[in-house]
Amino acid sequence: MTSPVIPTIRPARPEDVPAVVAMVHELAEYERAPDECHLTTDQLSSALFGAAPALFGHVAVDEQDVPVGFALWFLNFSTWAGVHGIYLEDLYVRPAARGTGAGRLLLATLADICVQRGYRRLEWWMIDWNPAAGFYASIGAEQMSEWVPYRLSGDALNDLAAQVRAVAARPNH
Repeated sequence: MTSPVIPTIRPARPEDVPAVVAMVHELAEYERAPDECHLTTDQLSSALFGAAPALFGHVAVDEQDVPVGFALWFLNFSTWAGVHGIYLEDLYVRPAARGTGAGRLLLATLADICVQRGYRRLEWWMIDWNPAAGFYASIGAEQMSEWVPYRLSGDALNDLAAQVRAVAARPNH
């Protein structure tokens, strides 16, 4: 029995975008929400490679340089620590590449970026039923149960935003 080939991790390139978008859609399918995923190659290309990118990405590639996994991330900032950190938006490894170390290497790459740049945190969210919880615990990640997530979207987001416009439209403002 031969051991699996350990993938190489590198920053995402423009030619990787179609594969990453396909994997994002695979992730949405896995998370039982395929109808909620609307990402296009144009959107991801613009986010990663536009004039002022605020999203960053790394891919795990096989021996033919074909992406088999990805990590999409952006910077956050801790006012208490006074430094940036990395928020991992999505991490995904295709089923055929699981067990090769791709996921661990993607996370290790982001951890190295944090260490090299003086960031203190690498954070992410995970759906509560995901079996990756055991893997995350094995690398020393801690579940942050005391913090409760909140989200504004859709009508609630639009309604709250409209309040600013309503105040700005008042006389004497």
